[in-house]
Amino acid sequence: MRSNSLEAGMSNDFKAKQLEFAAYIRDPENNPPPADVKPQRMAMYRELFFNNIDSFLSVNFPVLRTLLNDRQWFELGQDFFAKHASQSPHFSEIPEEFLDYLQNERNNSEDFPFMLELAHYEWVEMALSIAKETVPANPQNLDNLLDQPIRLSPLAWSLAYQYPVQKISPVFLPETAPELATFLVVYRDPEDEVNFIEITPITYRLLQIIQEHEGGVPAADCLKQVAEESKHPNPDMIIAGGLQILRELAEKTVITVV
Repeated sequence: MRSNSLEAGMSNDFKAKQLEFAAYIRDPENNPPPADVKPQRMAMYRELFFNNIDSFLSVNFPVLRTLLNDRQWFELGQDFFAKHASQSPHFSEIPEEFLDYLQNERNNSEDFPFMLELAHYEWVEMALSIAKETVPANPQNLDNLLDQPIRLSPLAWSLAYQYPVQKISPVFLPETAPELATFLVVYRDPEDEVNFIEITPITYRLLQIIQEHEGGVPAADCLKQVAEESKHPNPDMIIAGGLQILRELAEKTVITVV
């Protein structure tokens, strides 16, 4: 019994040291350094951990990085490092953890109003670039696509944003969201390049319908549903236009023939 008590005490002491060490590494301005570790060594650990995080954020959010000066970027990274308790130990998942932080923990009135959406758009590009899925090539002849079952490629994401995130740059910083939302499909092509297409609300809805049927759905059924929902006086025109859009998306492997 005495041995068990001793082991439990040592375990609790080790955990306390771990928490003390981690607290200082995360936020040295508000937490004291461990008393039994030299300050120079703690500074080295702190710099190593933070620089790794900063490097991953810079690589995966390059547009956001260009919008902030060095001080703003450092403070953003420091706030993330100090506040966010990551749910994954993998460095490759840091960008997703950063998104969670922006959505649920970040609270700074000086931030760009589009920061979360821009970060999400950049994260999508990264996620698609490293995705392990593959997409088979579609038939070269798509003339009979109307009669074929189709599905959304696992390497294509249809997205809706309040801000035109694909246009944001140091010379274009919208202060308010435009009246019309921005609809995009971001996809990885057979050459493993990530691209995006700006689409209309009707095309976005069409892709939603296709996505709802993971196993595949006849193209004619999707187009008929879109035409009915649009309440257009000439549904055949919607179906004909939608079919042409589906062919173009199939050529880019945004949709695949089942």
